[in-house]
Amino acid sequence: MAASRLWILIGAVSGALSVMTGAFGAHALRERLTVRALEIYQTACHYQMVHALALVALGIWSTQLVQSNSTSSLTFAGWAGWAFTIGTIIFSGSLYALALTDIRILGAITPFGGLGFIFGWIMIAVAAWKMPA
Repeated sequence: MAASRLWILIGAVSGALSVMTGAFGAHALRERLTVRALEIYQTACHYQMVHALALVALGIWSTQLVQSNSTSSLTFAGWAGWAFTIGTIIFSGSLYALALTDIRILGAITPFGGLGFIFGWIMIAVAAWKMPA
């Protein structure tokens, strides 16, 4: 599967899951979770959606990188895609689990997902820098 299609696919699935988990939190969990747990849950939804959209945009941009034969930029864009994907799993996943279980140690995992997000954005910047003029 071409990288551009992969990022669009992962982004679209992640976006759909973000909407579903957000709706589940707003309707089914509203009465079951504390206000703080709901805030944590919504933070997970928010970051998942932002990075789902970033993955879709990355997929569209990757198509342009392929057409311009910018192999170096495409490599860095690929690193960004994986960083966003893994970051979403770790960051949002740990926050969903924390909100639902109140197991506090899960909060210690969350920053690693955040580092994945940061790394992904830096990789996009490097990919843009490496693009041919």
